[in-house]
Amino acid sequence: MKAKFIFCLPLLVLWVAIPGSDSLAAEKNRSPAKAKAEKSTTQSVEALTERARQSVVVISHFGRDGKEDGIGAGVIISSNGLIATCLHVIGEARPIKVQLQDGQKFDVTEVYAWDRKMDLAIIKVQADNLVPLPLGDSDALKQGASVLAMGNPLGLKHSVVQGLVSARRDFDGMEMIQLAIPIEPGNSGGPLLDMEGRVHGLLTLKSAITANLGFATPVNALKNLLKKPNTVPMNRWLTIGTLNSRDWTTIFGARWGQKAGRITVETPGSGFGGRSLCLSTKKVPEVPYEIAVTVKLDDEAGAAGLVFGADGSDKHYGFYPSGGQLRLTRFDGPSVFSWSILSQKSSPAYRPGDWNTLKVRVEKDKVLCFVNDVLSVEAQEDNFAGAQVGLAKFRETRAEFKNFQLAKRVEPAAKPPSDDLKKEIAAELDQFASKPASDLVKVLQKNPEASATAAAERAIKLENEAAQLRKLASTVRHQAVQNEMAKVLQGAEDKIDLFHAALLVAKLDNPELDVAAYRQAIDDMSGELKSKLPKKADGQVRLKALVDYLFTENGFHGSRSDYYNRANSYINQVMDDREGLPITLSVLFIELARRIDLEGVTGLPLPAHFMVQYSSKDAEAQLIDVFDGGKMITRSEAEEIVLENTGEPLRDQQLKSATKKEIIVRMLHNLTSVAERSETGTDTQRYMDLILAIAPESAQDRLHRARLRLQARDIPGAKQDLRWLLDHEPRGIDMDRVAELYQTL
Repeated sequence: MKAKFIFCLPLLVLWVAIPGSDSLAAEKNRSPAKAKAEKSTTQSVEALTERARQSVVVISHFGRDGKEDGIGAGVIISSNGLIATCLHVIGEARPIKVQLQDGQKFDVTEVYAWDRKMDLAIIKVQADNLVPLPLGDSDALKQGASVLAMGNPLGLKHSVVQGLVSARRDFDGMEMIQLAIPIEPGNSGGPLLDMEGRVHGLLTLKSAITANLGFATPVNALKNLLKKPNTVPMNRWLTIGTLNSRDWTTIFGARWGQKAGRITVETPGSGFGGRSLCLSTKKVPEVPYEIAVTVKLDDEAGAAGLVFGADGSDKHYGFYPSGGQLRLTRFDGPSVFSWSILSQKSSPAYRPGDWNTLKVRVEKDKVLCFVNDVLSVEAQEDNFAGAQVGLAKFRETRAEFKNFQLAKRVEPAAKPPSDDLKKEIAAELDQFASKPASDLVKVLQKNPEASATAAAERAIKLENEAAQLRKLASTVRHQAVQNEMAKVLQGAEDKIDLFHAALLVAKLDNPELDVAAYRQAIDDMSGELKSKLPKKADGQVRLKALVDYLFTENGFHGSRSDYYNRANSYINQVMDDREGLPITLSVLFIELARRIDLEGVTGLPLPAHFMVQYSSKDAEAQLIDVFDGGKMITRSEAEEIVLENTGEPLRDQQLKSATKKEIIVRMLHNLTSVAERSETGTDTQRYMDLILAIAPESAQDRLHRARLRLQARDIPGAKQDLRWLLDHEPRGIDMDRVAELYQTL
C-alpha cells in the first residue's frame, strides 16, 4: 500500500529535533580524551530549552484581505536577521511577519533563498544582535539517536518534545530524516536539535495515517541555499503567482493564483458550502453572450466551474461539475435556504478527473449549458441579479482553469467526430468484454482522441447506471425503515418499544445494522444489572443501582469533545462506545429501567438538554442528568441549564414527560442539525421524510422539507408539501408567503 504523507500545514511550530553527531570517520579516529570533552557538551533538556527558545520564532503569513492566513515556525540562523523555515510555511506571494520569543515583531524584507523541491526557505528581517542556533552536520545523524523538538504545536508556544531518529528515507530522489515523535498539523519549519543544541533539520512532513511518524528536511540542504541564495525582495515576492487585479476580483476568500496561463484555487472559501468566486473585470456583452473555461478538479466531491449573472456579492448563477454530474444553480443569498439547484444531471460528454470545457450561453430569458461542446442543460431563466461573470469553487476541492473566454460567441474547441466514426468506435467498444484490450487499443488508435472520448463517455454511462441502481436500493431500504417505524410507534404508549424505534433511527443510515444483536445486548445488560439487585429492592435502590451500573461501572458518558458526531445519535454506537448525546443516553437509561422493573422513569424534553425524570408515589419527582454521569439535579439547577443553553427561562410545561414518538422525532431533528452543519442536503431530506412519516401534522417540518425539495428541484414534492400547508393553515406559518411560493411553481 502506498504511504500517505501530508505537509504539516502552517499553524504554529512543534518541532522534532534530531541529534547530530560527528562524521563516521571522525567518530572512529577521535581520541578518548577528545570524546570525553565532547560528551561533556551534551546538555539536559531543561538547559537546551532555555538556550534554544530565544532562537525559535513564530512566522505568520497573511491573505490578500489582510487577515492572518497561516502560522508556522522558524529558527534564527544568523545574528543579522536570517531565519530558516519551510517554503509552505511562508506561502508564495504572501506578506510575512516574524515574532521573536520576547514578543518583538518584524516584517520580512526579502526571501533570501528558497527551494520548492526541498520545501525550504530563508527569510530576512531588519534586526541585529539576534541569537542564532548553530547548524549541525545532518549527514552524520545515526539511526536511534535521541532528538529534541521545540516549538508551538497547535499554538502552544515553546513546547518541548523528545523522540529519536527512526531511519533515512528517499522521497522522489530527496533524502528525508524519518522521526519517531508525535507531530501536529501546523508544525512545519521548526528546528531539529541534537542534545548539544545544534540544528539538523526542519520538520516538513507528517504521516496521514499515524501520529508518531514524521519527516524532516536535512539541514545540509539548507547550507546549499546559504552558499547560493536566490534573493527576492518582498515587493517582487508578493507578485509571484498572483492573479492580475486588472483582470480578476476574488470574493469569499480561498487561495486563487495564476501561473503559466492557468488559474488555480485551493482551500475552502468563506461562503456557504466553502463557496469562493473569482469574477472577471472584462466588460460583459449585451445578451446573448457566451462564457467558457476548461477546468479540472482534483476531487469530484467538490465543485468548480463558471459563474454568470453575478452582482459581485452573494447573488449569481453557477454551472459546474460536482460528484460526477453537472449542476446549474442559483444563489440568492448567503445561506443554504437561498441556494437552488435548477438542474442536476449526468452527461456522457463529461470526463471525471480530466480537463473538461464548460460553456454557458446567456440569452434574454434562457440559459444553455454545454460540456465539451455537448448541450447538457437548458433552462428558462431571466432573474439575473447582475452582469458579472467568472469562476467559482466549492468545498475542499482544488481546481485548475485554463482558456477562459467571454464573447458574443465562443467557437467550439474542435470539430466533433462524424456519425460514421462514432458508430465505428462504438462497435469496437461493444467488444470490450470479449476482446483483449491490447487488440482494441490498436484499432482505436486510428482516431485516439475520439476513441478516448467515446470510451470515457461509455464508462460514465455505466457509472451513472450503477449510481442510479444504488440510489434505488437506498430508497427501498429507507422506505422499509419508514414502514417498520410506523408499525413500532403504533398503539398505546406503554406498548411502544422505544429501544427498537431508536435502533431503526440508526438503521436509516446503516442498513447493515443487526437489530437483533443489539436487542440481545441490552437484554444482557439488564440481566447483569438484575442479578446485582436485592430480591425486594425498592425504587430508590433500583435507581441507584442503574446509575452506578451505567456511569460508574461501565463508564457511559456524555460526548463533549465530539458532540456533533452522528455516532452520538445512533443508539447502537452509543452502546459500543459508551458515549452519546443527552437524548440517546436517556433512551438507554429509560429502556434499562423498564427491563429491571423500575417504574416511573420517563424522558424529560428540556430545551437543548434532554434529561430523565423519576417519579414515585412516595417522593417528589427527581431530575437526572444522564449527560453528566446520572447526576441528580434540582429544579433550580435545571433552570440554570436551560437558561445557559437557550437564554430563555424554564417553563412548567417543559417539565412534562416526552412521549416515545416525541423522543424519536427529537433524535431525528438532532441528525438533521448535524447533516445541515455538514451541508449534506440529501441526508437532511431523508431524516425529514421519516419525521413526517411519524408526525405528518408537523407544519414547521412540512415547510422545512418543502424548502429542501425546492433546492433539489423536486418541484412536485415541494408543491405537495406547500399544498398541505395551504389546506391545513397551521398557526405560526406565513400563509401569504406559502401561497405566493406555491403560485410561482
